[in-house]
Amino acid sequence: MVITEKTIVSTFGDLKLNPILLNVLDANKWLIPTPIQARAIPTALQGRDVLGIAQTGTGKTLAFGLPIVNALPATQGNALILVPTRELAEQVAQTMAIICRPFRMHTCLLIGGASMNIQLQNLRRSPRVVIATPGRLIDHLQQGTIRLHNVKYLVLDEADRMLDMGFEPQIRKILETVPTERQTMLFSATMPPEIRRLTRKYMNTPETAEVAPAGTVAELVEQELYLASREQKKNLLKKLLAESSGPVLVFVRTKRMAAQLARNLHKEFAVAEIHSDRSQGQRRTAIEGFKSGRYRILIATDIAARGIDVKDIQLVINYDLPDEADNYIHRIGRTGRAGSTGKAVSIATPEQGKIIKDIERLLKKSIPVAGQSANLSFDRTAGNPGRTERTRKNGSAYKSGRKSYGFRRLEKHETPLRRENQTTGKPLYSYDSSDTGDYYRKTAPRSAKKFFRNPFKKK
Repeated sequence: MVITEKTIVSTFGDLKLNPILLNVLDANKWLIPTPIQARAIPTALQGRDVLGIAQTGTGKTLAFGLPIVNALPATQGNALILVPTRELAEQVAQTMAIICRPFRMHTCLLIGGASMNIQLQNLRRSPRVVIATPGRLIDHLQQGTIRLHNVKYLVLDEADRMLDMGFEPQIRKILETVPTERQTMLFSATMPPEIRRLTRKYMNTPETAEVAPAGTVAELVEQELYLASREQKKNLLKKLLAESSGPVLVFVRTKRMAAQLARNLHKEFAVAEIHSDRSQGQRRTAIEGFKSGRYRILIATDIAARGIDVKDIQLVINYDLPDEADNYIHRIGRTGRAGSTGKAVSIATPEQGKIIKDIERLLKKSIPVAGQSANLSFDRTAGNPGRTERTRKNGSAYKSGRKSYGFRRLEKHETPLRRENQTTGKPLYSYDSSDTGDYYRKTAPRSAKKFFRNPFKKK
């Protein structure tokens, strides 16, 4: 069943929420519900499963957060919210803490890269709402530090992104661990067939609250496309940055490129970088500095495509096109949020015509070409850009593949190498399982007695 336009309401007061929640909304100047909130909250308040589809930046957090907090004080159950990345988890946790505080209900954030001791202390406070990434939640389940037997409300936020990151085995394990008698809400900006199969198996006849078809972007986002060679991309990026005045978010495909661009640009611009090789503290410092204006430019991989909620981002630059068309939607969704205008610029090389064609098919419209270098044109029949033919200076041809000493791999495939001679033990928490979807175990420490030879000992 799809929720129709008749369910749209004009104010939060029309949603029959707890008066305490209404006071919290007024205090934070959340006065008018967004379309996804107006359609999903009435159904969620009735206890039914919800399948929400909406553009990024439309307030999906309150769409599932308000019904949960409205129901928790009258029940003995708890709520579990799963999100794909640490940045998005922190964003959701901040919002949930605001609406839970008047009811004196604790929240707990479980993410990779953060202190396990602090998380254990928060779990001992008996939180009613747990916000977690699948990797770290599995870590706690394996350690026996958390139980999911009392989960009455389950939320999967950005579910398609979690599947893209390889979390499907972990999600299925979690879904099989929580009680079957629960209310499940799933929200995302896109809804691929894998998600629909998941909903048929683990959700109870969910009602679809769709305010925009999958692949829809904000109408206030102006899109442009530049065609340039690989050698011209950096100069074009500097030109675009120099012409802009407000906050700029630059997306790249690999961690190595993010670090390289940050080094090249830091002498001319206030720039920060964020990717899975950065520690949790470094990532938090970069985002907070970007929000406060200390850094005008933030270079990020797709790990940040759905976890950055910064107001008034004027420009999003796709320095590297995403490998999948769906990720384009989430990238440019960082601008043009909450009714403000924004601009998205993509830089493409001639052999990337196929991915441009896929993006335009998803958008159901063409992206205007703002500029292109002489003698360059798109080959829209080209296949994988990593397998294109190139020519050396002497005229001989050679093939360039994705494999280039390991650093041309996509962000979601760049997991740390496994250590040799691993043994069973506690998880190694310095690796961020929330980003990789994998778990690593400590190598048994070398015994000093085994490897130290006393030179004074007689044979």
